[in-house]
Amino acid sequence: MLALTPPDFALLALIVLAAGIVRGFAGFALSALVMAAAIPILPPRELIPICWMLEMTASLLMIRGGIREADRRIALTLAFTSAVGVPAGLWLTTRLPVEDTRLLALGVLIVLALLLLARVRMAWLATNAGLVGAGILSGIVTGIASIGGMVVALYVLAQDAPPRVIRASLVLFLFASSLLTLLWQAGFGLFDGPALARGLALAPVAATGVLIGKAIFRPSLERYYKPFALCLLIGLAGTSLLRALL
Repeated sequence: MLALTPPDFALLALIVLAAGIVRGFAGFALSALVMAAAIPILPPRELIPICWMLEMTASLLMIRGGIREADRRIALTLAFTSAVGVPAGLWLTTRLPVEDTRLLALGVLIVLALLLLARVRMAWLATNAGLVGAGILSGIVTGIASIGGMVVALYVLAQDAPPRVIRASLVLFLFASSLLTLLWQAGFGLFDGPALARGLALAPVAATGVLIGKAIFRPSLERYYKPFALCLLIGLAGTSLLRALL
């Protein structure tokens, strides 16, 4: 049913466990880490529905109780404006050199994340126009290069808010955006038998990782949250950039 060899499934489960731990602590990056590490096992098209099921598993575990701490206005505005931007990104995919656009987006993300890590304040990100623009840009970049989640993570991390609020806002965004993108994925026929079987088999592994990550996120470690999340974002973008260049 899984259409995987036992060694491949064991490696995939290890990757999912590690990604779940990061998601439980940081509030994001599960799909990005799985996509980055599991491509030698499965092609991206087959990983997308698995990641959706894992993200929903993580969201259901994290959203209970945490939704009260989220900035709902920011998270839901980003989710809905991102959904609006996706069709535009898919349309541009047929008209732009996708790889060049992906490289440009990754380069800009790395520069902005480094500026935030250096505590350079970018006031324009805190405006309503910045919020709507970040959401639409996230959707467009998702349609073109599938890295829209990084744009949202960068925007939320730029806010002057406590780590628990930033983390909860990312969790709420991922939950809402996953629900909004379900129809897109189902419409393209991504949820076949093996994808559903793999997602169901790996969901308990992801849940275990998320619970470990949640346990690590304690008030005493909150001061390390933003630097960790920004370094994670830079690392993910940098790895993708290097892979594209090589």
